[in-house]
Amino acid sequence: MRRILTGFLFCVLVIPTLQAADVISVRLMTLDLAVDIAQGAIDACREDGYQISVVVLDRSGRTQVVMRDVFANQYMTQLAQAKANAVVLSNTSSSALRKNRADIADELNLLDDLLVLDGGLPVMVAGSMIGAVGVSGAPGGDKDEACAQRGLDDVQEKLDFAD
Repeated sequence: MRRILTGFLFCVLVIPTLQAADVISVRLMTLDLAVDIAQGAIDACREDGYQISVVVLDRSGRTQVVMRDVFANQYMTQLAQAKANAVVLSNTSSSALRKNRADIADELNLLDDLLVLDGGLPVMVAGSMIGAVGVSGAPGGDKDEACAQRGLDDVQEKLDFAD
């Protein structure tokens, strides 16, 4: 009887623990959150007189939202995408990647759909990246990044209190 009870306890307590390592819980960004980030960046740049494109990616680099203002052309959209891709690659801002890895920036820029330029920021929840935002069209990457940051600032409370 003791053996049966021990075997039962092993099955109930140990086996689920072993299998738990096979499943990973992740946080994913909703479409609504991605839209809010993009719209916030567009609004911020409009206030400063800039027409931009914004691309918001999920954590794996898949496009969730693409927005462009009236006078933002297709190349601005491509640049915004490439900046956001750099964020997904590095798990940091595209400007930090440019500064920290200047030694390989030229090689990274040879990758398809990736540019190491200022204007891309990670979307973070509880220390984990759930996506990236890339902006292009303002006169300078620093201004692109500022608009991206303002888009993130608009949703920061949602990010801070995400489950």
